Amino acid sequence: MSKAADFDISGIAPEEGRPATDRLIAGDPVFTTWNIEEAEGGLYAGIWQSTPGKWRIRYDEWEYFHILEGRSVVTCETGETFYLKAGDRMILRPGFKGTWEVIETTRKDYVIRL
Repeated sequence: MSKAADFDISGIAPEEGRPATDRLIAGDPVFTTWNIEEAEGGLYAGIWQSTPGKWRIRYDEWEYFHILEGRSVVTCETGETFYLKAGDRMILRPGFKGTWEVIETTRKDYVIRL
């Protein structure tokens, strides 16, 4: 196995999902995830995409992500709001609670540490 990897998703079977029904606020968002890396110690990297909708989020993990396309709004339970578009980057830390609203189908690359 090489000690380097790119974020090429060709040949990776995507996983599809949706937010849990008790977290769904609006719409019928569909998640598509291409898991590129799963390393020892609970480190994950890949590409995630969602169609429009809104749901509650709660993070137990640490995540860095970079928006590749689309528009989303992440709102903290305290009311702090982040308007995300292509090129934006963000870190969500363990304990973050709020909502994620996809306005326009959004694709991001991510690194998650459990």
